[in-house]
Amino acid sequence: MLKELLKNKEIILASGSPRRHQFFKDLDIPFKIDVRPVKEVHPEYLQKEEITDFLAQLKAEAFQKELKKDQILITSDTIVYNDRKAMGKPSSAPEAKEMLRSLSGKSHSVFTSVCFTTYKHQSTVNCETKVSFKELTPGEIDYYVKNFKPFDKAGGYAIQEWIGLIGITKLEGSYFNVVGLPTHLVYQELLDLA
Repeated sequence: MLKELLKNKEIILASGSPRRHQFFKDLDIPFKIDVRPVKEVHPEYLQKEEITDFLAQLKAEAFQKELKKDQILITSDTIVYNDRKAMGKPSSAPEAKEMLRSLSGKSHSVFTSVCFTTYKHQSTVNCETKVSFKELTPGEIDYYVKNFKPFDKAGGYAIQEWIGLIGITKLEGSYFNVVGLPTHLVYQELLDLA
């Protein structure tokens, strides 16, 4: 459906995430990938979706002066928010294990913001999903980190992997948001831009 409506537009997805690429394929939206390096630093006072809004918009800045009339740039950012702070991607196995220990037996939020930029307009949408983990055993945490190496995942886990299958007890909000893209919001925003 969107494919036909967007046939005169070029969608540029500024993301290296294979999961986001797959979502766009699943939504049947033709796109090209253009990822530019951005130093993902946000002001300390920002909280929750303010962080992801800021970073999604920051990623768009590298493109703004060169967008053509028929192009729609899509940038996004996802964070795991626990104990009033954003968790990034773990840089090592010990850090990934520490992140999972901090999420074990508790609920946290996952925020994703998606920024849509054209040559004359920018809008940002965001989504929050609450995720609850059971009490994870040290053995379960070790097994997951050793076998799945979640070093490119915010909070040190992917909901669609083994740890999600055995550990997540409750979800409030969009599952796809936790995977990395609130697809329902992306669909609606692109409908509005078509």
